Amino acid sequence: MPALVVRTQALDTASDLVEALGPRDGVLWTRGGEGLVGRSEVARLDVGTGETRFARAAEQLTEMFAAAEVHDEVGAPGCGPVAFASATFDAREAGSVLVVPAVVTGRRAGRAWRTVAGEVTPPLRRGDGGRADGDAPDGGGADRRIRYAGSSIPDVAWLEAVATAGRRIEEGALDKVVLARDQAVWSRTPFDQRRLARRLADRFPDCYTFCVDGLIGATPELLVRRMATAVESLVLAGTARRGTDTADDDAVGEQLLASEKERREHSLAVTSVAEVLQGRCADLTVDPEPFLLRLANVQHLATRVRGTLAGPSPPTALELVGALHPTAAVCGTPTAGARALIRELEGMDRGRYAGPVGWVDIRGDGEFGIALRCAQLAGARARLFAGSGIVTGSLPEAELEETRLKLRAMRSAFEGQA
Repeated sequence: MPALVVRTQALDTASDLVEALGPRDGVLWTRGGEGLVGRSEVARLDVGTGETRFARAAEQLTEMFAAAEVHDEVGAPGCGPVAFASATFDAREAGSVLVVPAVVTGRRAGRAWRTVAGEVTPPLRRGDGGRADGDAPDGGGADRRIRYAGSSIPDVAWLEAVATAGRRIEEGALDKVVLARDQAVWSRTPFDQRRLARRLADRFPDCYTFCVDGLIGATPELLVRRMATAVESLVLAGTARRGTDTADDDAVGEQLLASEKERREHSLAVTSVAEVLQGRCADLTVDPEPFLLRLANVQHLATRVRGTLAGPSPPTALELVGALHPTAAVCGTPTAGARALIRELEGMDRGRYAGPVGWVDIRGDGEFGIALRCAQLAGARARLFAGSGIVTGSLPEAELEETRLKLRAMRSAFEGQA
C-alpha cells in the first residue's frame, strides 16, 4: 500500500470516548475517561500464527510507520499513527488482528487530540470528537433481552477437567494451569458494542474497557505499559468474592491475603512477568507484598512490577507483549506443560480470550491488557469467557464458582443493554 500521510492535531475538548465508538464498528481502549477510540480502518496487518507472530507483526508495523509522512502537533503517547491489536491466546490458532484506524481520538492528562491517517473523510465530527452522524442506537422498541445457550463444555465435565488438572499438579507434572469456560448468549437484536462498552466502563472504572474487532470487555490486568523507557505491569492472580457489607468485605479480603493457596498462585504469576522483564530492564522493582484490588464483583491479589528498559533501542510495547505472553496468570507454569494441558482438558477454542489486547504507536509506546471478563460478538450472538487458576489444593466446585463470579461482569453488561 502507498505510504500513509498522518496528521495529529490538538482538540480543545474531546467528548466521552465511549460515545465515539460505533454500535457495530470501531476500536476502543479507555480507563477513567482517558484513552483512545478509533473509527474506520486504513490498514490491517497479518499477525499470523506461531511463536514469532508478535515479532513479525512488530516488524511489519515498524516498516509501515517508518514510511509514513507524519505531522504530529501534540507529541503525546498515542499520537501519530496508532495500531490496535488483539491476539489469540494460542499461537497455533488464527484470528489475531492488528488494525490501524483511519481516525483516532485520544485524551490523556488533560490533553485531547485527533489523528487522521490517509486521505479519508473522518466519520467523527471535527468539533469535539464525539459520536458520529448516523450512529444513533437502535430504537427503544427492539427486543434486546439476552438468552442463554449453554457452554462448550457442561459444568460436570468442567469439574472433572479441574479434578484431572489437580491430580496432574499433585503428581508433579506442573505447578499451575488455568482452565477457562465459556457461555453462549444470543438476542433477537444484534448486540450494540457501544451500549456494552458504556455499561462496562461505568461499572468498572478502574478496569481497561476495550473493543477490538468484536472482542469487548473490561480487564483489570495490565499486561504491560511502555512509555519511552518506563515499563509497568499489574499482575493479578488469586480471587475472592466481594462482601455483603463493609465488615464482610474486609473479612473476605483478609482471608484472601492470608490464603496459602491463593498466595502461591499469585507468586507464580508475578514470577513469570518479573523474569521476562528482568532481562530487558536496567532496573526492576517488584512490590514486596500483594495488595487487594477490589472491583465491583470480585477482589484480586495484585502486584505492580515497574522497571526502566535497557539499551539504546528498547523493545516496543508489541515486542514486550510477545515476550510476556502467555503469563502464568492466564496459562500456568511451566508454560509448555500448562498450555498442553489446556489443549487436552479445556474442551473449547479460547479464541482471543486471555490473549493480549491494546495499542502501540509510532514511538513503540503503548498499553496492553489481558483480554479477561470479555465477550466475542457476532451479530446477535456472543460468547462470554472466564477462567480460574488451578494449583495444589484447588477444589473443583470452588473454581467453578469463581468462574461464575467472573462471568457476572459480562452478563451484567448484556442484561442491562436495553
